[in-house]
Amino acid sequence: MLHLYNSLTRQKEVFTPMQPGKIGLYACGITVYDRCHLGHARSMVCFDVIVRFLREQGYAVTFVRNITDIDDKIIVRATERNMPIQELTEFYIKTMHEDAAALNILPPDIEPRATDHIESIIKLITRLIDSGYAYVSDNGDVCFEVNRFKAYGKLSNKDLDALISGSRIEVVKEKRSPLDFVLWKQAKAGEPSWPSPWGEGRPGWHIECSAMSMDELGEQFDIHGGGLDLKFPHHENEIAQSEAASGKKFANYWMHVGLLQVNNEKMAKSTGNFFTIEEVLKKHHPEVVRYFLLSSHYRSPLNYSEDNLQNAHKALTRLYQSLKDIELVEAIDHDWAGQFNQAMNDDFNTPEALAVLFQLSHELNKTHSPLQAATLKKLASILGILQSKPEEFLQAGLESMDKEKIETLINERLEARAAKNWSRADEIRVLLVDAGVELEDGVGGTSWRRR
Repeated sequence: MLHLYNSLTRQKEVFTPMQPGKIGLYACGITVYDRCHLGHARSMVCFDVIVRFLREQGYAVTFVRNITDIDDKIIVRATERNMPIQELTEFYIKTMHEDAAALNILPPDIEPRATDHIESIIKLITRLIDSGYAYVSDNGDVCFEVNRFKAYGKLSNKDLDALISGSRIEVVKEKRSPLDFVLWKQAKAGEPSWPSPWGEGRPGWHIECSAMSMDELGEQFDIHGGGLDLKFPHHENEIAQSEAASGKKFANYWMHVGLLQVNNEKMAKSTGNFFTIEEVLKKHHPEVVRYFLLSSHYRSPLNYSEDNLQNAHKALTRLYQSLKDIELVEAIDHDWAGQFNQAMNDDFNTPEALAVLFQLSHELNKTHSPLQAATLKKLASILGILQSKPEEFLQAGLESMDKEKIETLINERLEARAAKNWSRADEIRVLLVDAGVELEDGVGGTSWRRR
């Protein structure tokens, strides 16, 4: 039985889908004005594992992850680079897909783009105006009137009066309240725009996700998720406008991924405190990065550091070493699978699931059981790791010495040992160690891996 923490109720609950055996899941995606950073990767990897596990449990999951391809940041970046907006967004959509594929993140079932849902956005705004929840301001923008939605703040647990009194939101005289947010922005000269009943303009960020999720999953669906930084105001505003329009509960469960930090500060492009996925993958194997991102519970903060990535590499190395030279079978040990599933059914507890893999690996080192090896690889696949051949992972990343030269030196060392030329054998070992190669002498000969 799956238990998950619902951000809406602030407690762990038994998960009950709206339709038995089926799940609709929407995760907020990327605003495509720059390359994805590792904070984006954490959210994408976490939801990838969630979807993999749910499907492994027999659920038919419809996973929707949107693309925001019209936004203030996009317009500014395109202007800075003197290039068409669509050319900019297409480039960063392409790089996002490349980064995701490198990290073994499965594509979503549906990947809607905001600019393909303008008609739905306009219809949704019209419903809000007609029902008295939105108004056309004096400057032509359409705004949502937060005071009209009495449940505002229920996701973030914020009090409306306190929000207003402590508001840092720039006061705009055309708004009835500083908390009111824009649904439709009047076009400015040179900006992209679409025709609407309120004049040429473009959608606000919040309304885009409501329209896209409702188009793809209906006015009410099972799970809505994203990074913790989206909880307020983005997700709070989504709830307000969606439930005001439909009169229905928007999403039954809300899931939020903890922030990735650098020096205990949020990794973010706005502060320059970030590392792109591309940069990190130049230095680290993709599975090492993925393991690192899963090493902490998805709701907890995670601190980026080279030490933590090195620890992830060492941990993966241990798991891969236990799989070396073992033929796999087409079966699975259900006792170990049960332990793994128990961890994942507890709010997708990946650190505990990884602990189960290490316990299994420890047993495998003693038994060399093909069944246990197959089970280890199968369970790890739900986390998206241990998918390379052990030799390929263990020998990956060497630059100062190619594999052919390594094998030649190993053979020379074996000949030196056979001739009892111990000094030469030791010289070769030291040479290989200095090049980042670690040797393992066994009954079947000598194998090697990257240190």
